Amino acid sequence: MDKIPLTKPGFAKLDAELKKLKSQDRPAVIRAIAEAREHGDLSENAEYHAAREQQSHIEGRVKELESIIGRADVIDTSRMSGSVKFGATVTLVDCDTDVEKTYQLVGEAEADIEAGLLNIKSPIARALIGKEEGDVAEVKTPGGVKDYEILSVKYI
Repeated sequence: MDKIPLTKPGFAKLDAELKKLKSQDRPAVIRAIAEAREHGDLSENAEYHAAREQQSHIEGRVKELESIIGRADVIDTSRMSGSVKFGATVTLVDCDTDVEKTYQLVGEAEADIEAGLLNIKSPIARALIGKEEGDVAEVKTPGGVKDYEILSVKYI
């Protein structure tokens, strides 16, 4: 099995989610199922079916998180420096529109583009790897080639 790269904050977030699912969400859904069973005929009991569906979702997420955490390779990005690599917080400017964006390059398990956490396997991240401040990264997108100038590279 392959190791899954995670930053320290990413690992902590996934670990907290797993603990919450096990200690709060799982017991709550078990109570909801027991309560729904008390209402009688299960074949026509929407509350029972909804609770069972929620239980299935929780159990699936618990297994997924346990797998990720079990294979995690936690990388301390605060001790890193230099060119762009995993864990770097990169500020870019689109050479065409002058729009600035800041992303941290993280593993797939913790990626969240809305929060500025960019999957290391994404086209933008792959174009940035190995580059330094002042370099221009050429990214092939479905809409054509985009150029981004790297304004800063930080490791937090």
